[in-house]
Amino acid sequence: MPQIDFRIKPEAKQSPHRLLKLCPVNWLMANNSGSNSSLQGHKYAASEQQENQKPQQSEEEIFYLASRAAYLTVFKSSLDNITNKDQLRLVLQQTGRNPSNRVLNKYWTPRTKQLNFDDFCAILKKEKPATKNELLKAFRNIDTYNKGYILHNDLYQVLTTKGEKMSHEEVNSVFRLAEVNSNGKLDYNKFCNTFFRTSEQCAKVASERMDSNSKAKRQQFGSYIEKSPERSASPSSKSSQGNSKLYDSETSPRKAENKSSRPSSARSFKATISTVINMGIPSTRIAKLTEPNNLKNWLTTASKGCFFLEDNGDIISHHYKLQVLQKSAVHLTIKPLNLSKAEGKLSPWMSVDTALYILKENDGQADLISFTELRNKETSGWKGELGVGVYWLIPFTTGCRLRKKKKQTIKEARLVYRDENEDLVLTPEFKSALSDMFEIIDLDGNGLLSLEEYNFFEMRSSGEKCDDDAWEVCKENFETKKNELTRQGFMDLNLMEANDREGDPSDLWVTLQSMGYNKALEMTEACPFVIEVYAEKCKPRLKTVSLESSNKQLQGAVCKSAKLKGDAKSMEGYEDVIIYTYKNDTHITSVMENKSDEKLILQVNNEQSKNCISSRGLHVFAVELLPKSVMVCQHVMPLNEKQEWMYNCVQSILS
Repeated sequence: MPQIDFRIKPEAKQSPHRLLKLCPVNWLMANNSGSNSSLQGHKYAASEQQENQKPQQSEEEIFYLASRAAYLTVFKSSLDNITNKDQLRLVLQQTGRNPSNRVLNKYWTPRTKQLNFDDFCAILKKEKPATKNELLKAFRNIDTYNKGYILHNDLYQVLTTKGEKMSHEEVNSVFRLAEVNSNGKLDYNKFCNTFFRTSEQCAKVASERMDSNSKAKRQQFGSYIEKSPERSASPSSKSSQGNSKLYDSETSPRKAENKSSRPSSARSFKATISTVINMGIPSTRIAKLTEPNNLKNWLTTASKGCFFLEDNGDIISHHYKLQVLQKSAVHLTIKPLNLSKAEGKLSPWMSVDTALYILKENDGQADLISFTELRNKETSGWKGELGVGVYWLIPFTTGCRLRKKKKQTIKEARLVYRDENEDLVLTPEFKSALSDMFEIIDLDGNGLLSLEEYNFFEMRSSGEKCDDDAWEVCKENFETKKNELTRQGFMDLNLMEANDREGDPSDLWVTLQSMGYNKALEMTEACPFVIEVYAEKCKPRLKTVSLESSNKQLQGAVCKSAKLKGDAKSMEGYEDVIIYTYKNDTHITSVMENKSDEKLILQVNNEQSKNCISSRGLHVFAVELLPKSVMVCQHVMPLNEKQEWMYNCVQSILS
């Protein structure tokens, strides 16, 4: 039975994990011979939450997510190494393990200089945390009369004289836990409940913190698209040789070009592959997308939608179903929606790249048909033939130009004011923003909001839908036409919300920010778009069905398209590791495939690229490539479309 040590230095006792570090589990588990049952892995609340959200995840995947979340509470990156015993103790404590000195000495010997993330995971698999039943059993071995409590004097005696002795101050710190101690007694049932509840809360906080950390997310350890069911567990890791330095995404091209070809603290590599592509000036290229000659005679339908940037860097968008009733030639296009009212001026998001992936429903699965890779200025399109059936149309953007902006100090725009009669009135600036917002959520473009359209807006801004009864009340109080809300009705609805809060704009700002607006009423974290579908022989039916993130279905389609149309290179000495590089006039996509049974970590270095911006937002980053998996490495676009750009990427397997 492994010992578990919860002792810490006095100056660290105000940590959020204070209870986990102060309880005497190491003594109890090490000095009670009755506790010899095999240890079962502890299920963290955060992992359970992830498992509920993603039932397709295996136990191993959940384990790595929880392990990485814990690791990132101590280190900035999964590439950082553990460099001393205290760090090892601390990061193990974040996972509910509380190692004794004996356990620590087992993994941190006089010859150990550093341990990496893989080493950490290997330790976790060997050192399972104690279960609640085992801890209770250990306490009951001391409480021989089964009273449910242990006198402080008795516990003090055994904790300071037996096993790995605790100091007087450490024991007193346990006794100061008021929620489990009273009248000189430790209620060990309450203690166990509090201990495991705290452990779960810490794990949950760690997971949420990792999800909200956009830089950690861009490292994308453990992300995968496809895997075989017989994938083997990852083998024991090998020692690392150093850290990879991470560079900020906002570095200018000039600065990037002046950096060395590899980080000063670069690791040694098992294998390396380089890809160099010289690209011309995008704005000078001849348009490849052309319309069919008789397009004006084709039947057509259209819908609007929007890409929204989440706090954690994810991008969500509307998804669509297209029904084709007769085999027909089809022409599809997608482009950003210009809302600028000034003649000759484009909305700032018009430079965001857009594309559509076309998938066919087949026995509950969606197979990739094609995607819109040809362009004419902002418009991306596809021409081909579609048979009878239902198709998914999934909008896509690389994320290179729709990304979190650096925090800026900007003056907050005024949304409402009181007129001479003390009535609340919407400011002209807010009215203009609401008018643009109406244009975005009016998906069919008929100048009115149906209940279905309004609910997509509600789900985005509040997370709740408006039911039929509430919609009837809405129609009774605000201007409608054909049972749909007018633009003025939408304005009045927001004015009513301001009146309900007596002029407090807080809720209005929540709505605006959910729609991508900053405090200056500028749309900086969203990109509205419009989709048009033309069919030669039948009227196409286009329906908006969801508002969701770039799910595995889309990521799988991106990977498949790159494999089908990109250049493939195998790593020398690692023929099972293949890099696919797909390029078109606007961007380059890199996809990695690991056909082996071994988990690999690859470092990606873009430092020698010129005039480039990566979807990762980092010049140097690392990705974890699971066995039998395929994943998107990065998308790259020109930073300045009026200049030539060069993609120079070095991908290396870390030793």
